[in-house]
Amino acid sequence: MKKKLSIPSFTSKEAEQKFWNKVKLNEYFETADFEPVAFPNLKPTSQAISIRLPSHILIRLKERANEQMVPYQSLIKAYIHKGLANL
Repeated sequence: MKKKLSIPSFTSKEAEQKFWNKVKLNEYFETADFEPVAFPNLKPTSQAISIRLPSHILIRLKERANEQMVPYQSLIKAYIHKGLANL
């Protein structure tokens, strides 16, 4: 740590924003001061897509999902994830 950062009490959000806009954090912290942090409860954002599949593939996917007792869309996501990991 380079020097101590004293944070004042703020009377408004605007005052706080003005303070943080002026502060250069590299004057107070070094890379070694930071610790890795995990946020295990955050859900990644999802985006809906539309995809056309041949009927026989969709039927087989639904059968396989039923065998594994998972929603078929979750199974599709797992397959895509597995496929991308193997690239």
